[in-house]
Amino acid sequence: MTLEQHLHLNQIPNRYHFIEIVEEISRNEKRFSLMLMDVMRFSDVSAAFDHKSGDEVLLKIANHICKIFPDAAAIGRLSGDIFGIVYTNATTANDLRDKNARLISHFKAPLMVKNTAFIADFNVGAAIRKSSDTDANTVISLAEAALKKSKSNRHVNFTLLSDDSQQVTGKGLALKADLTRALNNNELELYFQPKVDLNTFEIIGGECLLRWNHPLDGVVFPSTLLKAAESYNMMNELGYWTLESAFSAMASMSAEGFDVPVSVNLSPTQLYDPQLLTTVRTLVQKYDVQASMIEIELTEDVALTNSLLVKRQLDEMRKMGIAISMDDFGKGYSNLSFIRDLELSAIKIDKAFVLELSDSPVNSAIVQATKIICDAKGCETYAEGIENMEQLNLLRNMGITKGQGFFFSQAVPYSEFISLMNSREFVKLLEPSSRNTG
Repeated sequence: MTLEQHLHLNQIPNRYHFIEIVEEISRNEKRFSLMLMDVMRFSDVSAAFDHKSGDEVLLKIANHICKIFPDAAAIGRLSGDIFGIVYTNATTANDLRDKNARLISHFKAPLMVKNTAFIADFNVGAAIRKSSDTDANTVISLAEAALKKSKSNRHVNFTLLSDDSQQVTGKGLALKADLTRALNNNELELYFQPKVDLNTFEIIGGECLLRWNHPLDGVVFPSTLLKAAESYNMMNELGYWTLESAFSAMASMSAEGFDVPVSVNLSPTQLYDPQLLTTVRTLVQKYDVQASMIEIELTEDVALTNSLLVKRQLDEMRKMGIAISMDDFGKGYSNLSFIRDLELSAIKIDKAFVLELSDSPVNSAIVQATKIICDAKGCETYAEGIENMEQLNLLRNMGITKGQGFFFSQAVPYSEFISLMNSREFVKLLEPSSRNTG
């Protein structure tokens, strides 16, 4: 089923009609999901122009939603600037996060209102019906509760609930306790994945990656822990622990004779924190390191944000000498007009394009296009996910001179990272044939 485009707002199902549609779906489908999307700052349009212009913007938004989610079962307008959309084929948390990411990406392009650009941002609340015992009204109430939570959170604009939320809440509380204990008991540790010059195989930097030394499970990847940190507003605490640990590691490396830059991933929550710049300046002084030795890696959605606060924070960090790079380029839905105006020191090509480089001419073209963009912007091009010599040689032939991946090393503890730099282990991988390649 493909959603139709609408000529007038009154053609879009209102709240009562939309609820009827959801009730009918609930009778026919065991699992379905619902997203409620509140247009942020919509009152600015009505205040700046008039009611008719406001309706025009809402109609454009509704039709864009229909266009980008053609697989949805129905769309409705629950109130003035709140839209609902129901899915029968997207019923997992990952499905809905992907839908939200696509929504955000699509609306990075401005809508025009009387020759004035308006960028639509959204608070989103989503709910999943997993059990046929849950009625439609309960699912709608869950989505509305999720939307309310999103609207009350300054940093996270997407919240997901399901009809087994009691179970989810219990798990979340346990994870919160785990995170608090991990921070207090020094269970967290930074690992470092080497960044390598692809011509000389010298280590030219390291990417900091968080690991959790769980007392029962050993070293684990903390993805669920990060989700708990987001849910319970502990991302700043976790993020600043990571940032300070990176500065401490840089000071230790310098004392051992290795002055290589390290990169840290900042969360959106930190970038919205007014204390970020003060914290960074304090860390520079405390550990007596050059600000130019730290690099901040941002995901596409954060790097391309239109938040004035985030832009100001990034501008101030650049003035301090800190490098700003874009991680996982191509993984999302990049708007090239935004990338054109960004000041970046590097763009890292997402590993998905590198891993299938030899099998796909399209992947090869994307890598080459990224290199052209970086050259035009005067920033470095990095390749992620290099796993074999064939990929390495293809990248070098394209002029890509910097990268990282399991071909060289996975992320390792600090002591092993120092050993790799001491041993110059990667240089042994060079062979006469590869020296002449590229």
